[in-house]
Amino acid sequence: MDVFGQALSDYFTDHQTELLLLHNSYGEPEEMPVSIFFRELLDFPELEVLALSKCYGRVLDVGAGVGSHALFLQKRRFDVTAIDQSQAAVDIMLQRGVKNAVAADFFELMREAEKSAASVNNPDSSNPQHTGRYDTLLFLMNGIGITGTLPGLRDFLSRAHHLLNDGGQLLFDSSDIRYLYEGEELPSNQYYGEISYQYEYKEQKGNWFNWLYIDQHMLSRVAKETGWKYEMLFDDQEDQYLARLTKA
Repeated sequence: MDVFGQALSDYFTDHQTELLLLHNSYGEPEEMPVSIFFRELLDFPELEVLALSKCYGRVLDVGAGVGSHALFLQKRRFDVTAIDQSQAAVDIMLQRGVKNAVAADFFELMREAEKSAASVNNPDSSNPQHTGRYDTLLFLMNGIGITGTLPGLRDFLSRAHHLLNDGGQLLFDSSDIRYLYEGEELPSNQYYGEISYQYEYKEQKGNWFNWLYIDQHMLSRVAKETGWKYEMLFDDQEDQYLARLTKA
């Protein structure tokens, strides 16, 4: 069951939902306000407004939810594709007016781009294609967390360039969640920003999934190791920041 998608659909239909809970691997369940995904421009935090202003060229909005950011870009005549794994979310995006909304697994798109690149580099290929696809890969609301783990982030960064045109960029925000362990020792068996979550809605629980929060120092290090130039665009002084990565 698409627990998250059901909550989105209920809110979209009548602006009311039962409680959406987010279970986690570090403490008590948290209530997730569904309304946050339906925000308009005036409700966007400064970090998101800045991120949207830094987009250029063809944009892939990854984990687009119900399309609030995609609609903003679309109204400003960007060529934007919005993807989400939830079919319910994509259905809502289309009803809200997002022109190019697709139910898709980002990592499958990346694998397809790698195959395309291999085809271009194969001198025997009879059907060459341009390997670059987008100029901006946008991951807002901690969207880079889909990489799941620190090794997952390294793997993503070593392959993401296949989805980008020359001069392309990655834009995303994340947080340093060291504060969750205040007064305690950090985990010794994994990076402290690796978290697991599970949605619960109407007494139905989804599958557990891994999520990554990456601190700025670690991001800078991993970016350098995988051939990216790291630039911090915004720091809210409360552990959250906006980063841009371009190929070094």
